[in-house]
Amino acid sequence: MVLVIDTFKLIKGVGKSIGIYNLTKSIVTKLGAENVRRGLPEKIIILGNEFNRSDMDAEGVEFYQVPGDPKSRVKILLWELFGVRKEAARFQADRILFPRGFRPLIYRGQDTIIIHDLIPFYYDKHYPGYFNRLENAYIMNRLKASIRGAQRIITISDASREEIMQLVPGSEGKIREIYNGINDMTAYEKTAADQTAAAEKTIAAVTSKLPHKNAKGILKAYGVYAGMCREKGLEPMPIRIIGIGSFEDAGLSREEQDALSGLDISCFSYIEKYEDMCRMIADARCFLFLSYAEGFGFPPLEAMQLGTPVVCSDRTSLPEVVGDAGLLVDPDALQDVGEALIRLQTDDLLCSDLIRKGYRNVTRFGWDTRTQEYWDELFSEHK
Repeated sequence: MVLVIDTFKLIKGVGKSIGIYNLTKSIVTKLGAENVRRGLPEKIIILGNEFNRSDMDAEGVEFYQVPGDPKSRVKILLWELFGVRKEAARFQADRILFPRGFRPLIYRGQDTIIIHDLIPFYYDKHYPGYFNRLENAYIMNRLKASIRGAQRIITISDASREEIMQLVPGSEGKIREIYNGINDMTAYEKTAADQTAAAEKTIAAVTSKLPHKNAKGILKAYGVYAGMCREKGLEPMPIRIIGIGSFEDAGLSREEQDALSGLDISCFSYIEKYEDMCRMIADARCFLFLSYAEGFGFPPLEAMQLGTPVVCSDRTSLPEVVGDAGLLVDPDALQDVGEALIRLQTDDLLCSDLIRKGYRNVTRFGWDTRTQEYWDELFSEHK
């Protein structure tokens, strides 16, 4: 069997697809390794570009560099609508995997798309005009057409599965849910002393400038938490926020910014060294994640892997990913968020319990199981 995987559009650090890039890289490398382990019974062709060759040209696969500039909008448009179909035919593909979810305009062969989330529809409803309306409308139409036309659909959570079925009634019979796999975060390991003492007693948080990541909510919740601490005679833990560089990035008004003056808040647009980011999360007393919408939700799992208790939004896929290993809160209920932070600040037994549950929870997302699921899905015959 010949499986073609379309990675031409994917460039690490370009666009809003870092999660899709990392998942695709894992799928390619894991399937390639499995193909080698089985004695190379299948042919796996990777359609890539000069920028992702180092990640996608893995053992057990054949990498083909597609001519043209993957940063050109015109090239991408023509590639997604027509070009990928022609290249797949040239390689005599039995099945094409589209990790970004967009299939060609017309394709009658065997294909599988991965739908990670339906965020464009979320923005159309909750933040109309935040993205270019024409571009967002095009993306929504392409996603709906791809869901209708694809032979098979993989999605990464039950929440995303439900959203797909609501968007395109009748699609449920061709959807398979495969959770994302989590890679080992080996750059930094928390010591036993760190776990019990949490000497720095900080709060680590991850967000971004995008409204659905709710940076504003994190800052406002921290302000409420700090006020609650003063009422209880506690010293508020400092907060370190990764993903925004300033209060302005969070969209706070001048009045909201003034209300936070004097509090120990540090914002980092990004952390240059991966090890430093891991250390910041691992050394924190707790981790805060208040996103409104996620197709899956890696940050809480990464915090659990680093041995840090989690306070997490109860929206979309996050409850099924976090399970009982974190404190789930309504991201708009700022008082509840503050109470959860105070509980973790003052209750060592609760922290220890959540750390233990967190380590156990991340084992649900190991790549051994994911690899087998992807192999079975992509190399089996579907009527």
